[in-house]
Amino acid sequence: MVTAFLSHPLCLRHDPGYDHPECAARLSAIEDALVGSGMMDHLLRLEARPAGREQLLRAHSESLLRWIDDQTPSTGFVHLGDDITLNPWSRQAAYLAAGAVVQAVDGVMAGDFANAFCNVRPPGHHASRDHSSGFCIFNNVAVGALHALEHHGLKRIAICDFDVHHGNGTESIFREDERVLLCSSFQHPFYPFSGADSGNAHIIPTPLPAWSEGDAARHVVETVWLPALEDFQPQMLLISAGFDAHREDDMAMLGWREADYAWITTALKDVADRHCGGRIVSTLEGGYALSALGRSAVAHIRVLAEL
Repeated sequence: MVTAFLSHPLCLRHDPGYDHPECAARLSAIEDALVGSGMMDHLLRLEARPAGREQLLRAHSESLLRWIDDQTPSTGFVHLGDDITLNPWSRQAAYLAAGAVVQAVDGVMAGDFANAFCNVRPPGHHASRDHSSGFCIFNNVAVGALHALEHHGLKRIAICDFDVHHGNGTESIFREDERVLLCSSFQHPFYPFSGADSGNAHIIPTPLPAWSEGDAARHVVETVWLPALEDFQPQMLLISAGFDAHREDDMAMLGWREADYAWITTALKDVADRHCGGRIVSTLEGGYALSALGRSAVAHIRVLAEL
């Protein structure tokens, strides 16, 4: 079965401001790299649909949704603090980014495609129930996971987050929800300066020191993540796919390469094939060195699509 590629032109219109690293060119870099690799012709390209308020309210408070509605400007920019800037298109882009993950979950559950990659922005994993933060307005992966649990009746969802920054919003949303196993790798100490000592039975942090290479990431996946995933036996696997741990990304200080992303994706795909019929939904988080982002996303999607 085919791999779906979900995106939407309005995700390009969200603009945090001049020379901001979380820019529209990130999505273009991934699409251009897929076209250049010849892979795009083998993917099922879908236009994302916006999340409904009911779907967003599973992960977020009504007050946060109203706040984003009220603060979105008709012209210009509104700076909200915590690295959040809105322009007139930001609200729509955020609804589409979360909606893409919901749509991908529905398609995978229906058997319309084997797995999916959501090439959307703004990213999501720093957004908590009541608070947007760290370039993230809504928590896209959390909205998708809760949709799988509540709408599709699944009992066990795994989220694997390999962004260079700790997904503090995702952890906070699922801190008390044992239906979700969260495995996360991130540079520590580093923004948002959390996560290293926050583990419990279903929150599995694997912090890495600055200057760690890809072999360190492979080691924690092999020795920590995979045993936890085997014990948990997820019915669906969601991935917060951040590519900012790449050695060329100067937003952080890790040394991963494209081959490391391919290796981790292969390991996670093997788990999904054994336990949940291959059901994987991956969504873009970080990654700010455009060439490295495109190459790394291609390596990730190539494994998902078995190309």
